[in-house]
Amino acid sequence: MSELSPGMPAPNFCLPDADDETVCLADLRGRYAVVYFYPKDNSSGCTLEARSFSDAMEAFRGLDTPVFGISPDSAATHRRFAEKHDLAVRLLADTDHRVIEAYGAWAKKKLYGREYMGVERSTFIIDPDGKVAAVWRKVKVKGHAAEVLARLEELKAAAR
Repeated sequence: MSELSPGMPAPNFCLPDADDETVCLADLRGRYAVVYFYPKDNSSGCTLEARSFSDAMEAFRGLDTPVFGISPDSAATHRRFAEKHDLAVRLLADTDHRVIEAYGAWAKKKLYGREYMGVERSTFIIDPDGKVAAVWRKVKVKGHAAEVLARLEELKAAAR
């Protein structure tokens, strides 16, 4: 699949959340959504990212925009992660990384000279028509949630 860019249709998905309730992207048509991909629950960077989005949830809700964090971890692991860190962001389990791959976030990574496949931290804003409105690849966590929120505000203002 070619790399997703603004204007392209966002790959649809249905995934379980931390409470084993199914979330389908198609059910969100008519409103914006933020979907971010992260490697692993409870790692330092992923915890900071989830906390950052959770801290901004009131602002995202004010813009009628749900935020979903997706990783290969299970729903049970997500539930423990969300409870431990009092997360407001909704976490979705993609244990076979089918959705992660569809969004181009399953990539070759390197650690201590060893190459392996894993999740490349990536974020997407999906517009009300189900198209990709904004993309961030190889995300640096610090300040990222605020950057996504600012871009979402710009997109919504331009759509008025």
